[in-house]
Amino acid sequence: MTRLHLVRHGPTHARTMVGWTDLPADLGDAAAIARLSDHLPRAPVVSSDLIRAVATADAILGGRPRLPPDAALREIHFGTWENRSHDDIAAEDPTRIRAYWETPGTVAPPEGESWDRAVARISPAIDGYLAEAGSDLIVVCHFGVILTQLQRALGVPTTDVFAHRIEPLSVTTIATDPVGGWTVEGVNHLP
Repeated sequence: MTRLHLVRHGPTHARTMVGWTDLPADLGDAAAIARLSDHLPRAPVVSSDLIRAVATADAILGGRPRLPPDAALREIHFGTWENRSHDDIAAEDPTRIRAYWETPGTVAPPEGESWDRAVARISPAIDGYLAEAGSDLIVVCHFGVILTQLQRALGVPTTDVFAHRIEPLSVTTIATDPVGGWTVEGVNHLP
């Protein structure tokens, strides 16, 4: 059995849709970083290549093996919605943004990525790491990445998985077995 420890990067404090926008994380809460590092197993750490995930992974490393950052583990790409507020986008494109959240799947932001395309990018990357992992793997990533794997493990519609809170510096743990079974052991745990 392999345990996938999905860690959301530190807070950016942005009040906009931040996907591929490369904002830094606020990692000033040394006590929270130490608690998170202490909570995690001694296992390899991989992260998205966006600075907020890279810096968070480096902050919690604590002597763990570090795998190279991976662009396949990036947040969902919001295209022209990047770094814009939900209200601004809703005023400009109310039908599309409503459909994006209420009927996710093939709906994408202009020049961005749909939920289905994000899943098609993220899940094979996770599968590759799981195939090489021992008993545990730590993935420092983003809200959307964590939700793709949580949906996969729970086998629920996307709209149901969107209801989960995933806080910065939280851990969502999913166990996988050799025959392909997935079990959610914890969601949004704040050590």
